[in-house]
Amino acid sequence: MRKLLPVLIVVFGTGLGAGLGWMLRPVPEIAAADTHGDRDATDETPMETGPPVEVPRDGDVDYVRLNNQFVVPVLHDGKVASLVVLSLSLEVQAGQREFVYTLEPKLRDVFLTVLFEHANAGGFDGTFTESRTMRLLREALTEAARRIVGEALFDVLVIDIVRQDMG
Repeated sequence: MRKLLPVLIVVFGTGLGAGLGWMLRPVPEIAAADTHGDRDATDETPMETGPPVEVPRDGDVDYVRLNNQFVVPVLHDGKVASLVVLSLSLEVQAGQREFVYTLEPKLRDVFLTVLFEHANAGGFDGTFTESRTMRLLREALTEAARRIVGEALFDVLVIDIVRQDMG
């Protein structure tokens, strides 16, 4: 049994590492032509899309999962009391996936700003997953994303969220 345990640990560790590597692989970059005119990823003005677009009922939407998680420190008395890690996805008009990926650096920046403000206001303290608190966070994230993406964005979805207290 003593000789079998190290072998099992190695096999399990290798399988776990390979599985996580496959799950966390980067999304391949698509060298597609810019179908949105001269819009640049650093442009903060939203696309001109006309009147607000309602979410189609027939499921004609794309869900764009942002590539990396967001890590937000929660400070108390100037020290990190906990870390909040979350994953976000965006619900957008069908066919807008590549466009959103070109704007991802700008989106990550505004999302981090909103998340830091939420943390500083105590939004990640106590029962931070309460429905009212989560609704306020999602609304703030959606409003910030619309300034970047425009009306092609329907909603920002919080896919995963966890808080790790630092002892």
